[in-house]
Amino acid sequence: MAGVSGAAPLWQFLTFTVNLFFVDFSQHAFSHVWSLCVEEHFYLVLPLLVIWLMRRPSLRRTVFVIGGVILFGICFRGYKLLPLIAPPGWSGREVPDDFGIFYYRYLYYPTYSRLDGLVVGVTLALVRIFRPEWWSWLARRGHAAMVAGIALTGAVCWMFRDDAMADATKIAAWGTVIGFPLLAVGLGLLVVSSVSRDGWLSRFSVPGSRLLATLAFSLYLTHKEVAHLDRSYLPSLTASPDWKTVVVYAVTCLVAAGVLYGLVERPFMVLRDRFERRAAERVDAEMLREPAL
Repeated sequence: MAGVSGAAPLWQFLTFTVNLFFVDFSQHAFSHVWSLCVEEHFYLVLPLLVIWLMRRPSLRRTVFVIGGVILFGICFRGYKLLPLIAPPGWSGREVPDDFGIFYYRYLYYPTYSRLDGLVVGVTLALVRIFRPEWWSWLARRGHAAMVAGIALTGAVCWMFRDDAMADATKIAAWGTVIGFPLLAVGLGLLVVSSVSRDGWLSRFSVPGSRLLATLAFSLYLTHKEVAHLDRSYLPSLTASPDWKTVVVYAVTCLVAAGVLYGLVERPFMVLRDRFERRAAERVDAEMLREPAL
């Protein structure tokens, strides 16, 4: 990667810090690496946070941390977009000339600006595990969750409509400030509806969804690289945006994802399950052992 013109230094890839520095938009084959950095930061920080919270479990502390994370994201994005959302003349700061680069560099890619979606997912998991009565209450209201989720998601889509983003208007700025948490909550409600007892979404199955869900991570890791290779080595099949190009992309991306899943992801999941099974067996054996007299 270090030898590719315009690509980030190798150490940023190895340390998962690409999203904290400037990302070269010309490197489309690896432009999605920012989200992998966010994911890695989540895996590293969440266990430490959980260990700290479990030392003295408290609903109030948990709510405070969740609310604090969301409030931090709102305040940070609001500060960065202050020239757009403040009354005229209130701030001496100016809107950057290249708003697109500014937006992606400081508001879209960094982990500290993308915690809203992560905290909503963690909150749903906490409710289901530690507050089953709350989860049961949600599960009985699948239709309401679906309507609320669609309403919130639609409102955010309106905030980020093309004309608003192109003009960098106040609506787009406010959408960035509060739209991220609203979108996360809206999608979270749709997830609740899809697994609820009476939710309309839970009554339907999409053909092929199980396969896509299985290959989702491998597909995400490889789809841009495979598409780049398709354009480089199969130009006659990918030159025009028609159904043949879509088929070529779909087949090659799925094949590559299947190979990665079969050779890497699946074997390591088997090892993980085997390790967890042995750990559980050791715990059971210790529990059944008679105490020494």
